[in-house]
Amino acid sequence: MQTLFPSYFRRACAVAALGLALSACVSAPPDTGAPRTLDAASAAQLPDDLRQAAQGAWPTDDWWTHYGDAQLDRLVAQALHGSPTLQAAAARVHAAQAALRIARSGDKAGVGIEAGANRQRYSANGLFPAPIGGGTFNDLNVQLEVRKDLDLWGRNRALIAAAAGEQAARQAEQAQVRQALAVAVAQSYFELQADAAVAADLRQQAAARQALVADAQRRQARGLAAADDTLAEQSRLAAVQGRLAQVQAHALSEREALRALAGGGDGARWIDTLATRPLPAPGAGAPAQLGFELLARRPDLQAARLRALAALSRVEAAQAAFYPQIDLGASIGLDALSLSRLFQAGSRTFFAGPALSLPIFRSESLQGQLASARSGRDELIAGYNQQVLDATREVAQAAAAIHGLEQQLAQQRAMTGDAAALEHHARARLRQGLADRASVLRAGLALHQDRLAELQLARQRLQEQLRLVRALGGGYRTAGAGAPGADAAAAATSMH
Repeated sequence: MQTLFPSYFRRACAVAALGLALSACVSAPPDTGAPRTLDAASAAQLPDDLRQAAQGAWPTDDWWTHYGDAQLDRLVAQALHGSPTLQAAAARVHAAQAALRIARSGDKAGVGIEAGANRQRYSANGLFPAPIGGGTFNDLNVQLEVRKDLDLWGRNRALIAAAAGEQAARQAEQAQVRQALAVAVAQSYFELQADAAVAADLRQQAAARQALVADAQRRQARGLAAADDTLAEQSRLAAVQGRLAQVQAHALSEREALRALAGGGDGARWIDTLATRPLPAPGAGAPAQLGFELLARRPDLQAARLRALAALSRVEAAQAAFYPQIDLGASIGLDALSLSRLFQAGSRTFFAGPALSLPIFRSESLQGQLASARSGRDELIAGYNQQVLDATREVAQAAAAIHGLEQQLAQQRAMTGDAAALEHHARARLRQGLADRASVLRAGLALHQDRLAELQLARQRLQEQLRLVRALGGGYRTAGAGAPGADAAAAATSMH
């Protein structure tokens, strides 16, 4: 035994050296093309004019509670509790966790037990002479096997990193679904409340229009007005009633959207009895500085970044496949022709030694796999950089819309104040006998029109605020994201 083992290891080393020499015949092709970096942080900035006007803050994780509406809080909580979309996202996270466990198992020593029992007759005219030839024998064996991939080139480690990145990306996507669902609930809820306010105003306008129709009919009966005046007032009344019907239909649509978002069923019946609430004051605008903070707070950007990093790991794994794979294996067991002898000392068997796999004749397949991995990496990196530009655009557009609507609201409030003063003066003239009732009604209708225009602007301002909340990530923030993307940029550059 003392002379066998050294010679055995000398032969093993010789085989390994031969394998390394042969592996030189299969080399990975160079990585050509344009430099690929995740360098989008510099692009995540607002223009100077919007940055100067921005005085907002980042949304919190429970941003909807800041509106102080218990109905909205209940709707969001119910939607987040029973949403099939969130359940599907959670299932994808579990699938990614299972894939990570599979990848990690590939880097661990495999231990298994094999047992077998068979009965076999050997040919009398075959290789084995009598008494084996022509006889029938039992064969029983039990083996404990251990095998470990040395992973000298880091292939297993790269696959584990890729699987871990995919799992983290799925978790970020789950957060994205959660925030998108909360924003959708708030959008439909505030649309429903705005429709209720608009409908109430239109009913008041319809009542005033109905009074003007009656007044025109009286004047026509007395010969003080033409029939065309009555028809014109009836046409204006029909227009208001038609608009009221349109608003009511939209409110029904938003109510059913809320029901679906809340999960439907008996648990969503209370939506039919939602109380009317005035629209809340909108929150703050966009923060002045974005940069890395936006990259850390957008779950979709985090998911894209993590997938790009996982693609870098897959490229490393594809490159490592060009090198020889060395496994260490060992087994101990028992083998006997009868059960009575199976557990005797003489039935012991053992094996120990390396196994070498050389990819000499798989170069074309390996090169195709590497090219596919590199193309996937390039696509994901470019997609991430584009998503950062799109995210910045979404924030900038929402901030610009909010800034413009605030200016319009200020002008509209001034116009509403003027209309209210005119309506007040018309009532005063009516009390003094200097104006008729129709003049007061028309002044009131003008005031209603201005109030309705102000309500519509406030409605748009609130919807743009919700759009901004979603563009800013809805309160999501990745852990330890002081400068997300920097590590990815360094990794991508090193890969090039």
